[in-house]
Amino acid sequence: MMQKGSTRAVTFDLWDCLFVDDSDEPKRKAAGLPPKRVARRDLAHEYLSRHHAVSRECSDLAYDVSEAAFNKVWHDQYVTWTVRDRYEVLMAGLGKRIPEPDLSELIKRHETMELDYRPDPAPGALAALRALKDVYPLVVISDAINSPGWALAELLRGAGMHNCFDAFIFSDELGRSKPAPEAFAAAAAAVGCGVGELVHVGDRPHNDVGGPHAVGARAVLLTVVKQRPLEDHHPDAVCDDYAKLPGILAQIDAQEHKP
Repeated sequence: MMQKGSTRAVTFDLWDCLFVDDSDEPKRKAAGLPPKRVARRDLAHEYLSRHHAVSRECSDLAYDVSEAAFNKVWHDQYVTWTVRDRYEVLMAGLGKRIPEPDLSELIKRHETMELDYRPDPAPGALAALRALKDVYPLVVISDAINSPGWALAELLRGAGMHNCFDAFIFSDELGRSKPAPEAFAAAAAAVGCGVGELVHVGDRPHNDVGGPHAVGARAVLLTVVKQRPLEDHHPDAVCDDYAKLPGILAQIDAQEHKP
């Protein structure tokens, strides 16, 4: 439920905020598996080779080009292609197609890779969410790069976090990613408050401080997992320990309601 006298909601980034990005890599290594970057290229070559004589060098080059195109659109236009979009670009670059059943299987294996060996929750994140969920509406705003929104939701379920949230804004489903204003507007609309009444919690100054500030929202820079250069952004607060977050949010709210 909403805090009495306030329509503010609290939004959270996911990677290096709720989960430690790439903390699944040591688990993969212990299981004798390659890093995800290599495994994704393994998949592309495996499925292309079922139907075409394509060298690994050629397949990797096509993957690298499609990934660079994805990153360009993501960083510059704040648009997140789906995994299917990315493979469509890869195949168009090669001038080759694979049958739909195999393409769907390839996409599914790519999308579920982070569910096979799951990343670790950020220290203290679950306890903080449980402390906050009856005080503020909570929303996830997350870019979906290799794991789509439905897979990220499954990660949250597995970590016991999913039921702490009132709404989920995933960039592959929305079509826009942070710091685009539409990401924050969608979160506000989902819980029925004004976009300027959000407090966003995240680890990237450009996306998670600059993005909310551009729409008049507040921003808490989370340094629990990583500390990044501020790049001339000025968060309303910095949180280095999830146990401090409820108090930080209460302080921001008290400052906002001072006469």
